[in-house]
Amino acid sequence: MEVEIYTQMNQVEQHHWWFVARRKIIRKVLESFLPESNNLKILEIGCGTGGNLALLSEFGEVSAMELDNTARKLANKKKTCEVKKGALPNNIPFTEKFDLICLFDVLEHIEDDHAAIASIKERLNEKGEIFITVPAYQFLWSFHDVEHPHKRRYTLKNLKKHLLELDFNAYFSSYFNCILFPIIATVRKLLSWKSINNLSVNTPPKYINIGLKKVFSLESKIIPKYTLPFGVSIIILAKKQPNKEVP
Repeated sequence: MEVEIYTQMNQVEQHHWWFVARRKIIRKVLESFLPESNNLKILEIGCGTGGNLALLSEFGEVSAMELDNTARKLANKKKTCEVKKGALPNNIPFTEKFDLICLFDVLEHIEDDHAAIASIKERLNEKGEIFITVPAYQFLWSFHDVEHPHKRRYTLKNLKKHLLELDFNAYFSSYFNCILFPIIATVRKLLSWKSINNLSVNTPPKYINIGLKKVFSLESKIIPKYTLPFGVSIIILAKKQPNKEVP
């Protein structure tokens, strides 16, 4: 990903409507499904500039990895934890096992996502869980995906299929960013190959940003009590299943 995008992301992720609302939804899912104990060992893979690390640290001991040098440097400046250099599927710089491994808008960047999930499974303890968000629907593909760069977008069905094939039980899953879906889908289709889609990284004018934040954040009052039937993104929490006995 371009250095400028990570620099922009670092500047806006604490107040940009999309980052703020996504963190609210992530928090709600964590509060609903994780044990009340805060002694969990948590790993965030592809932590970017570290915008989620403070949130995750409220739920346990956090470790993190990031491939991009610029992003990793910015994340380490936040001093939540040491962010190590690493990449999926074959370069996870940790030998210990974790209770929870998070990939927030990371899996779509990886060429072999099946191998990536398999390698994550090896770093989870016996009852470990994987927490994923990804962009939804290939028909929403646009310049934004090229610029970031993405390999694919997902449907809930095919992501759950990937996880099931590797013996994960996806016990909570939903689309999200549903309320704004008609607007975003229309803009993506009309401007699918124009760089103006990079506006998603820049903060819009103050009152537009506040309005979008309020609308998107409403979904944190719905998720995870209910699942949403469609949306710009997917959120999924899956538990590692015991190894099957060989007959």
